Amino acid sequence: MKKSRIIIGVILAIIMGGVYLYQPVSLKTGGSEKREKKIEQSDGIKMNARLQNENGVLVTVAKRQSFTEVITATGKVEANADRIAHVSPRISGQIFSVPASLGDRVTAGQTLVILKSLEMAEATNRYRLSQTKLALAVANMTRIRTLVEKKIVARKELLQAETDYKIAQTELQNDKERLSLYGAGSSNVHGSSNNNTTLMVPAPISGTITEKHAIVGELSDPSKSLFTVVDLSSIWVVVDIYEKDLAKVSTGQRATVTVDAWPELKLTGRVAYLADMLDATTRTLKVRVEVANPERKLKPEMFARVELTPPASAAMSLAVPEDALQEIDGKKVLFVTDKSQEEFRPQTVEAGRSSGGMVEIVSGLKEGERYAVKGSFILKSELKKSELEGGAE
Repeated sequence: MKKSRIIIGVILAIIMGGVYLYQPVSLKTGGSEKREKKIEQSDGIKMNARLQNENGVLVTVAKRQSFTEVITATGKVEANADRIAHVSPRISGQIFSVPASLGDRVTAGQTLVILKSLEMAEATNRYRLSQTKLALAVANMTRIRTLVEKKIVARKELLQAETDYKIAQTELQNDKERLSLYGAGSSNVHGSSNNNTTLMVPAPISGTITEKHAIVGELSDPSKSLFTVVDLSSIWVVVDIYEKDLAKVSTGQRATVTVDAWPELKLTGRVAYLADMLDATTRTLKVRVEVANPERKLKPEMFARVELTPPASAAMSLAVPEDALQEIDGKKVLFVTDKSQEEFRPQTVEAGRSSGGMVEIVSGLKEGERYAVKGSFILKSELKKSELEGGAE
């Protein structure tokens, strides 16, 4: 009985030992095969020229180029303060007529409002009186000169007549300058006495009337603005530049401006001014870009996007399009290929600056290497697919 138990125990021990020894070898061998298969599949993606064409995969050669980093910022369109004019009369008067209206496009010198002014009447009459005095002084000086030549009167009378002439001439010049200062027109100087009270108030610059405060019958004086005229052929775009980008911005720098209303329109401007004080809350600096606006499509208060282009760096850098880069396991990769261009493998790279859709490659890519400039997302998908299939097996 004991012998039979011993024999049974030995047999069970042999069976259990065989199972134990067999199982690790089997598992080890199967796992190794799977890992080897997975590595083989993830090492590269084979794709012939026909499949590349069907999937939109395009290969190019890595090369160095002058890399210019573009700074993008948002801002607001403002009227050019150097091209704004507030129109007011130079003397007091009553508004008689307002031939201009809000929104009108006016030219420099065009009459915007007509006043009736007692001051203008007085200045006009004084000028005409000075004209009469001068004419009399000229006639008297000519008469006395003739008498002196005939030795009928003393020479000192001629000297007095010449003095009176110079005084009259000076008074006339002063009165003429006063009329000019008031803004008098030719009708005040050469017209009849019926219109010597009329004062034409012209537009000082060409532009658009954006404000109107002139009402017929109201009294006006130099302290009251009747119109605001703005020349929108040149506008300002004020943007906020972050502190970290200030070293890349300078006056005179080229800028490109776009707005949502006309996304296809790109206007070129220049940085005209950098503020002296940084905003303590946003850590940004106000930068003013002056932009030519010949078609007057940009309007004050519009939001705008500005791209500031620093001078191109003299150093040449390897750069690739942003779409060529893919992220795998938290790392940036490019799909590189050999001369056959039928097998692609992911290659980890270190990205640097980015600008205008291009990314600088600091390391991981050599000049002359071939990589997928288009279709890299398809290659990434195929790579992931092969890894999943390998893992499933």
